[in-house]
Amino acid sequence: MTSLHEPFTAEKIRQLRVGDEVEISGTLFTGRDAVHKHLYEGGALPPALDLRNRILYHCGPVVLRDERDQWRVLAAGPTTSIREEPYQAEIIRRCGIRGVMGKGGMGARTLAACREAGCVYFHAVGGAAQVLAACIRRVRNVYLLEQFGSPEAIWEFEVERFPAVVTMDAHGQSLHDEVLARSQAELAKRL
Repeated sequence: MTSLHEPFTAEKIRQLRVGDEVEISGTLFTGRDAVHKHLYEGGALPPALDLRNRILYHCGPVVLRDERDQWRVLAAGPTTSIREEPYQAEIIRRCGIRGVMGKGGMGARTLAACREAGCVYFHAVGGAAQVLAACIRRVRNVYLLEQFGSPEAIWEFEVERFPAVVTMDAHGQSLHDEVLARSQAELAKRL
């Protein structure tokens, strides 16, 4: 298990390889469909938000205000990443993102952008939304909440030992492609 701490530099990210299990400590930013489309179409980030050298988590968290009027994350499971494939490569390049996290992997354009920019895809465990929420120490901020609503807003989380597996690395390797090729080979043997 590799401990990955902020800052998420290109040097640290390029040391990661497909199959590496990591525990991330630092800042994660969420971003789903509305955010990706907004950024891809030239929409601006709020002035206080910089995604350079950050990790963008495909997640629509369940977040409520507690009795002290502070945000509390109840569930923070990954959403299916392939929906962002039309946008992700350009956002990686334009925003300087070092990590993308979600579930299910992404396609060839994102893999090429990861290799070019020094970025990786982290696979988070689906079905473990409450377990992953327990790794969130606090909500630092929320952006674009009024514009996009709670699940589509950009949430800024401080996380500790957030578990994930590198399934696409900055060297052009994709565990998703490897599994697909092996599956197709096995299927061909049986036909």
